[in-house]
Amino acid sequence: MVYPEIDPVLFAIGPLTVRWYGFMYTLAFLTGWPLLQIRARRIMPELSSELIGDIAVWTLLGLVLGGRFGYIVFYQPAYYLDNPLAVLKIWQGGMSFHGGLIGGLVACVLFSRRWNIGCLALADLVFPVVPVGLFLGRIGNFINGELWGRVTDSSWGMVFPGAGPLPRHPSQLYEAFLEGIVLFSVLWWLGSKPRKPGFMLGAFLIGYAACRFSVEFFREPDAHLGLLAMSWSMGQWLSLPMVVGGAWLLWRKPKP
Repeated sequence: MVYPEIDPVLFAIGPLTVRWYGFMYTLAFLTGWPLLQIRARRIMPELSSELIGDIAVWTLLGLVLGGRFGYIVFYQPAYYLDNPLAVLKIWQGGMSFHGGLIGGLVACVLFSRRWNIGCLALADLVFPVVPVGLFLGRIGNFINGELWGRVTDSSWGMVFPGAGPLPRHPSQLYEAFLEGIVLFSVLWWLGSKPRKPGFMLGAFLIGYAACRFSVEFFREPDAHLGLLAMSWSMGQWLSLPMVVGGAWLLWRKPKP
């Protein structure tokens, strides 16, 4: 298949340039806010609409800042130490979900303390909506022609610019489907019934880890890292603690 080359710049007006990658973050916020409101009416009706908007802003900031910081720490610390100004160039990509997860959890902790809301209850409210942002982010990766898959002889393989002449798995679309559509559907269904605090967060952690671990077998590992121990990628190794943490949240007994 032919990769549908799309200009990474959505539009430009004078010096103002809006890129698809950044637009996806805006769209994630605009989509996530009403979904948070729907979930809040179901499980935390005491929250005001204004407070839900604040939760959405805090979460987005946590995910973005954590995602950038995580990429720097987990994937290219030496490069950013030598090029500190490159930290600001997020439109060029370079985000780590696992870092974003940490940032999102930190945002939940800080917000829960600020407004005296149960931290796990807040995380249960927020994280079932996160797959919407994951879906849009992976579509942004696809438009940017980055994070392509491994070489394949399948009929749906694509030749990505900058990835050589051989067709590759469009792994960005695999992730958009699994981490976005499938995970969102499962979590939304699970969240239709009352659950103990931390259950939805645990389900998210295990669900994402399973999707990410599976897709990594089709995704080209980062060139500067390659495959690590057991021929697993960095993304797979970073997903293992999520399974442990998610399992603990699912099977722990809430305090009476």
